[in-house]
Amino acid sequence: MRTRVLVVATSRKTRGGITSVVKAHETGEQWKKYHCRWIQTHRDGPAWRKILYFVRAYLQFFFLVPFCDLVHIHVASYSSLKRKKYFMALAKLWHKKVIAHFHPHKPEVLFEKSTQNEYIKFFKQADKIVALSPQWVKWLKEAINITDNVTYIFNPCPTVINRDVSNIEKEPFTGNYILFAGTLYRRKGFDTLIKAFAKIAAKYPNWKVLLAGNPKEEKDAELMESLPKKLGIEKQIVFPGWIVGEDKDLMFRKASVFCLASSAEGFPMAVLDAWAYGLPSVVTPAGGLPDIVEDGKNALMFDYGDVDKLAVQLDRIISDDALRKSIAAESLKLAHTTFNVSNINKQIERLYDNLINGTND
Repeated sequence: MRTRVLVVATSRKTRGGITSVVKAHETGEQWKKYHCRWIQTHRDGPAWRKILYFVRAYLQFFFLVPFCDLVHIHVASYSSLKRKKYFMALAKLWHKKVIAHFHPHKPEVLFEKSTQNEYIKFFKQADKIVALSPQWVKWLKEAINITDNVTYIFNPCPTVINRDVSNIEKEPFTGNYILFAGTLYRRKGFDTLIKAFAKIAAKYPNWKVLLAGNPKEEKDAELMESLPKKLGIEKQIVFPGWIVGEDKDLMFRKASVFCLASSAEGFPMAVLDAWAYGLPSVVTPAGGLPDIVEDGKNALMFDYGDVDKLAVQLDRIISDDALRKSIAAESLKLAHTTFNVSNINKQIERLYDNLINGTND
C-alpha cells in the first residue's frame, strides 16, 4: 500500500494541541483515502528521548518521502520550527508539495525580529499554509507578506458520547465547580482565576474552582499553594493534577462552568473540549477566539489579567441559570457544526484533493 501523505507532527504520546488535532484527523476518511503516515518527531521527556525521536523520525521520512505525494507539516513554536525545517528542506529537495499547518501559542512569534526571517523562509517554501482562524491568516499575511496560498481550518471539537453520570459520585468531581484545564503557569492565568473567585467565594460557599493540570515550574507550584491560603479560600480551590482518560471525561461532564484565562493561545483545545461537553465558558480574547466568540451569546469574555471583570463575569454566569443554559446550548451548536470533526476532516480532504490532484473546491 503506497503512502501518499506524510504527516509530520509531535508524538501521539505527547500532551498538547497538535497531538489532539492529528488524532482527530486520523479518524477522517481522508486518512485512509490517502494512506496517511504519521511521522512522530518529538516527545516530552529527557533530552535523550527527544534526540532519539527526532533521529528516528528523520530516518523514516528520508526513506519514505521519495514515494509520497504530499507532506503535511504541523509546526508551532520556534523550537518546533527548528525541527521541522529539516523535513521541509528534504521534501522540497524531492519537489514534493507541502502543507505548513501553523499552531502558534502567541502572535508575537511571527513578529520577533530574532526569529521572523526563519518563519518567513519556512512558510515561503510551503505550497499551502493552514492557519487556525481568520485572525491568524491576517497575522500571517502581515508578518510574512503572503497573499494567495494561506487558508484557515479550525481545530475540531472532540466527539462526546452521551452517557448518564448523574449518579456518579467521585472526588473531586462533585458539586458545583468552575473548571480550568491546562498547565498551571502565569501565561495561562490560573492566578487571575483564583483572585477573581476570591472576590465572590463567600457569596457562593457551595462552589469550587477545579484547576486541573500540573505546575510548569517550582514558583508556579508555590503560588498554587500559597495564593488560596492568602485569600482564605483554600477549601474552595481543588488541584487534582493532570487528568486524562475517563477521569477527564467525568471532569468535563460534571463541571458547571469552564474558564480560560490565558494571555495568548492558537485556538485553545481546552475551550473546544468545553464546547463539546456543552459547558458555558468564560474566556479571554486569546488567539482565534474573537473570530467565534460573541460575548453574552456563546461565552462571556474578559481581558487577560483583569481580576475585577472576571469576578463580575463569574458572578453573572453562576447566578443566572437561564444564561448558563443558553450559552451551553450555543456551545453545543458550535461543537456540532463549525467545529464538528467530520466537517473539519472534509476540509482536510478537499485540501489534499486540491494539492495532489489539482482539483479546486
